[in-house]
Amino acid sequence: MTQPTLSRRHFLQTLSIGLAGTALLGSCVRTGLPGDAQSFLVYVGSYGPADQDNIVLYRLTPSTGALIRVAGAKGGASPSYLTVDAQHRHLYAVNEVDNFQGTPNGGVSAFAIDQQSGGLTLLNQQASAGTIPCFISLDKSGRHALVANYGNGTVGALPIRPDGQLLPASSADQHTGRGPHKNQANARAHCMLADPAGKYFFAVDLGTDTVYGYTLDATSGSLQRQPTPAFQAKPGAGPRILTFHPTKPLAYLINELNSTMTALAYDAGKGRFTEIQTLTTLPADFSEWNACADVHVSPNGKFLYGSNRGHNSLVVYAIDGSSGRLTLVEHVKLPGKTPRSFAFDPTGRVVLVAHQQSNTIVTYFADARTGRLTPTSHSVELTAPVCVQVYSDFLRR
Repeated sequence: MTQPTLSRRHFLQTLSIGLAGTALLGSCVRTGLPGDAQSFLVYVGSYGPADQDNIVLYRLTPSTGALIRVAGAKGGASPSYLTVDAQHRHLYAVNEVDNFQGTPNGGVSAFAIDQQSGGLTLLNQQASAGTIPCFISLDKSGRHALVANYGNGTVGALPIRPDGQLLPASSADQHTGRGPHKNQANARAHCMLADPAGKYFFAVDLGTDTVYGYTLDATSGSLQRQPTPAFQAKPGAGPRILTFHPTKPLAYLINELNSTMTALAYDAGKGRFTEIQTLTTLPADFSEWNACADVHVSPNGKFLYGSNRGHNSLVVYAIDGSSGRLTLVEHVKLPGKTPRSFAFDPTGRVVLVAHQQSNTIVTYFADARTGRLTPTSHSVELTAPVCVQVYSDFLRR
């Protein structure tokens, strides 16, 4: 089967940066606040047009799985991945482009969050220290933003001022190498995040089949790469995103290019991983094109989920509490195309799945005992959603 053109490349061909101007988020408007006693807030990043609301806030009612739009924001060009600080005061988004203010970079945008409406006000923007940034996270102190640049395979650290504004990158590191797959012509950094203790930082590189380990100097903002890779995936696997188990020294790595999931034992003292097991994410009878995307452990730590673009499904595994090994539970066929991102609410009751190509977010109930998913019958429509982040309902009503 001919591989579909991935939207990242499509958007690079059709979008220009257009990031300047403080009027970006003037349209953040409160549009509905239901009175549910227990609810969560969901910020969604997208590939929606820059002249429309392409960062959207919803309120999730976990008892039903219903999503109600709360606010919308113009986030500039392709605000495809985002994160919110621990105090819920600021939101940070990458602008997934290859030209920022006339330079060969992507952008990173900082926003203030209105504590009553959830609306966003642009604070400032900085270059991402590389091209086509696709992932952003914060260090444990909240003083640095860590960015992975897919286009040229760099990772960068950007200091954050006390008022939430971003400073220029204090450090950047260039990955080198390639893999055997046609999508591995050069390094492709796809994920950059801290371990649970905040001691080590890991950059997952799809192009070099490598997970690189780093430390971060909290004073200077300097990233120091460890002399030995934290993990080396199989040639052509295309590792994409790493996630840690909530309570055990385990991590799970989803591999985009060969559609596999790798269970890892984590040595927190050394910042290194050891492979436990690698399994396919696909049914045995499926042989068409597929590319894995997102990965999450359920909040109770009992199940692991990964998304398949092509098969358009979520794969569900049970996690052995002693060994960390995985056992297939089910493949959940989805009603939309290209499940780029998904997320749990903090209770683990609801899973939200963003379908990039069919422009929907659908919700499922997750069974805490079996891990199986059941449709809630609720969904919302928005253009090209590609990042879903769920937080406690911190708005003052």
